[in-house]
Amino acid sequence: MNYIPITDLNLPSLLIYKQLRDKAFTNDNSFIADSPKVINKLLKSDLEVKSILATQEYYDEFHDLVSAKNISHLYLADKSLMQEIVGHKVHHNAMMHGIRPANISLENLGSHIIMLDEISSTENIGSIARSAAALGVTSYLLPSQGPHPYQRRALRVSMGHISLLDVHIYHNIFETISTLQKKGYHILAAEVTKESISLAQIKVPDKWVLLMGHEGKGISQDILNVCNQVVKIEMEDGIKSFNVAVAASIMMYHFRNTSKALNIPL
Repeated sequence: MNYIPITDLNLPSLLIYKQLRDKAFTNDNSFIADSPKVINKLLKSDLEVKSILATQEYYDEFHDLVSAKNISHLYLADKSLMQEIVGHKVHHNAMMHGIRPANISLENLGSHIIMLDEISSTENIGSIARSAAALGVTSYLLPSQGPHPYQRRALRVSMGHISLLDVHIYHNIFETISTLQKKGYHILAAEVTKESISLAQIKVPDKWVLLMGHEGKGISQDILNVCNQVVKIEMEDGIKSFNVAVAASIMMYHFRNTSKALNIPL
């Protein structure tokens, strides 16, 4: 592989590593990922990779994986130089500049979908993505006004497993729910109400969408009114709720394993 030793910290193609903070993207949908575990998972996907900025140790250890991707710019620097380039302390020995994948259309999503309403925590976005990938729920719907799953911290928390999911970013939740219902999906909202059905008693449909709400506010009544059913996890008295990522994981596990037991196509 032909490495590019860093001799000029102000190379235009290097500035993106400094300019792209956690919530930033460029017009071409560029993103920055860091840590070998995350980068290596992304390298195994079909994502477009523009460059890698890493130490010789990283390139030596993962030579075969990097070379298989045929990346045009492989920048070489030690950790102290990497820190000068990005402008803050670097905890890992590799960073990557990639391009977010195109939005997957609703028509091309799987039978089982995890959908978020107004999740505000980037960490929860990443955690839910990691659980979805682990449990085989391969379609992920998120609102355009919230954190993106390819933001740096979300990528890190997901350990790069977001690359295994089909991601659709929607703009209007009511229109999106209506479209999904017309395509045969059953929308199951996770919320504690008087009408909520206990998770153990829910009848799992062939095609389902699990809708998770805001960490504090939950799901509004207007949205609950257009969902097919509302489901809750049984909890001990005095316990109000689970963390949203934990709740999503429990529900996805239950839905998926019920589907498997009933031989429902995935």
